[in-house]
Amino acid sequence: MTNDKRDLMNRLKTIEGHVRGVQRMVEDDVYCIDILKQTQAIQRALDKFNSLILAGHLNGCVTTAIRGEDPQERERVVTELLQVFEATSNL
Repeated sequence: MTNDKRDLMNRLKTIEGHVRGVQRMVEDDVYCIDILKQTQAIQRALDKFNSLILAGHLNGCVTTAIRGEDPQERERVVTELLQVFEATSNL
């Protein structure tokens, strides 16, 4: 397993632990603001995870496609990226 993949897996395990903690907080009727603070921390962790995934994709797949000879592949990766960003902006 590469260091990048190991880092991503560790981040996911940490996020999973936080989500389980929030689940316990809800079950225990913990104060709502405390729950919101934890879910915001989870969201920041997911945002960082997504940022790392995107950076890897841009530095790998997208760079390869843009430098390649296949114009359809270039168009595909650009369209794919636009679709991802459009989907996140509609949330």
